[in-house]
Amino acid sequence: MRELHEGAFASFDGTELFYRHWQPAETQGPRRAVVLLHRGHEHSGRIAHLVDELGLDDFDFFAWDARGNGRSPGARGDAPGFESLVRDLDRFMAHIAQVHGIGVEDVVVVAQSVGAVVAATWAHDYAPRLRALVLASPAFKVKLYVPFARQLLRLASRVRGNFFVNSYVRPQWLTHDAARVASYAADPLITRPISVRVLLGLYEAADRVVADAQAITAPTLLLVSGKDFVVHRAPQDRFYERLGATVKRRRLLPGFYHDTLGEKDRAPAMEAIRSFVRERFESAYTRPSLLDAHERGPTFEEAERLAWPTEPGTLDDLRWRFTRAGLRVGGRLSAGIRTGVETGFDSGSSLDYVYRDKAQGLGPVGRFVDRQYLDAIGWRGIRVRREHLQSVLREAMGRLRAASLPVDAIDIAAGHGRYVLDALARGPEQADSIRLRDYSQLNVDCGRALISELGAEAIARFDQGDAFDGATLAATTPAATLAVVSGLYELFPDNAPVRRSLDGLAALVPVGGFLVYTGQPWHPQLEFIARALTSHRGGAAWVMRRRTQQELDELVHAAGFRKLEQRIDPWGIFTVSLAQRVAA
Repeated sequence: MRELHEGAFASFDGTELFYRHWQPAETQGPRRAVVLLHRGHEHSGRIAHLVDELGLDDFDFFAWDARGNGRSPGARGDAPGFESLVRDLDRFMAHIAQVHGIGVEDVVVVAQSVGAVVAATWAHDYAPRLRALVLASPAFKVKLYVPFARQLLRLASRVRGNFFVNSYVRPQWLTHDAARVASYAADPLITRPISVRVLLGLYEAADRVVADAQAITAPTLLLVSGKDFVVHRAPQDRFYERLGATVKRRRLLPGFYHDTLGEKDRAPAMEAIRSFVRERFESAYTRPSLLDAHERGPTFEEAERLAWPTEPGTLDDLRWRFTRAGLRVGGRLSAGIRTGVETGFDSGSSLDYVYRDKAQGLGPVGRFVDRQYLDAIGWRGIRVRREHLQSVLREAMGRLRAASLPVDAIDIAAGHGRYVLDALARGPEQADSIRLRDYSQLNVDCGRALISELGAEAIARFDQGDAFDGATLAATTPAATLAVVSGLYELFPDNAPVRRSLDGLAALVPVGGFLVYTGQPWHPQLEFIARALTSHRGGAAWVMRRRTQQELDELVHAAGFRKLEQRIDPWGIFTVSLAQRVAA
């Protein structure tokens, strides 16, 4: 007999989310766990039957009530955004590791419908070292049936703000199991409304994850219901075909409705999951190395395509010529575009202008053009990245203070240094010392002026230096307890200089110190950036090779740091991570 425990864990914003834990009667060897994620509108009680039916008697089982559902708090069917549900899952996994002693490498996630999209997005964005992933009828594209429903919902949300829509799904469309149909209709914890911001966020995250499924390398089992009235099958197929996992399985279940794990004759689904989970634990944990992803693989090939010039005289070539000409005209009106044209759109000067977020230009038209430029999705993501950077920097400072260690910070490619100075040189809590470095003398001069403007000369200084000179970084004195690398590695496709830089930081930061680093695992405007924008390196085309979060984390891990925390913007573009220097 299993013991059932009920509890709560504090998520990233302090919200206490309800969960159930079924502990096995006996455990031999290392503990292993299955984490169950319920469908949208439901709760963990609706999937409790899987604990016995899966027959994994030696496993711990965990299941939560997503915020806004079941016994967890929050407006019913709502969350601050879909990305909050993903971050909740990340915190749930951390809680299981910290409180129950089961690391993510010994966890299999079994998730259904909306829960499956949450799990897949987490696997994509956070790159956890997960043992395996089981996705049942993932809701990558919900059948809304009303023409242009998604576009109409987005338009209405711009006018009305967030609002709620009721699910059209009737319980008899979910399963042939009459008992489950009746229990669904009678369950007071079923949440029929869903907020538009969560629904639209679900769609956007699903589109991104399906398009970039190559970034997910965790062994994956996909269960597809053959007669699903709720979600489309095609995105599930595209997701599976693009998966980066070297171990992946797909099972079609003919006649199954959408509630794959709650169907009347679900024994085939249970057996498929049971066999897959046992198989994964009979093998040692492995995942493919991405240290050579700059030489081969999907992101290498993507960057090669973007760097290849368009054929002269074609419609595609004419389109991009016209776009570049439009930017030159826009530069006469918009101060932001002009800064990008003159210094490079990836320069410290451009970044500082985007951070200030104040439209400037030639008259009302110029300010209007500048506002459109500043509101581009990439720049919105950059400003969220700044907020995340400052939050993580303050968290690192708090951890160092708690450990009675000095806060001696260094940013090796600081641009103008505004985000570091705002986080560590303002307010009652300040760093003991701040060293800013940048390769550009213009950035150094602007950064020194900013230090003077803030009156931070007593703790901050700015020097010129090469962030990829690992030997110089390693020899810097005194040692830094907090190193920062923001917006740098994303601009350089080759992993060799990144590894030199990280090795230098590993030599500089003592055991127990911290590294804050940023990444860009996804961007919806990569082709526009490559074809139309110029970089700070001599006005060359700004061609970026994306690093998946797994690749970036592996580079950091190889240098001797252990990742602790991560933030990501709502669009999945920019990440900010905190890692700690560990003993070799």
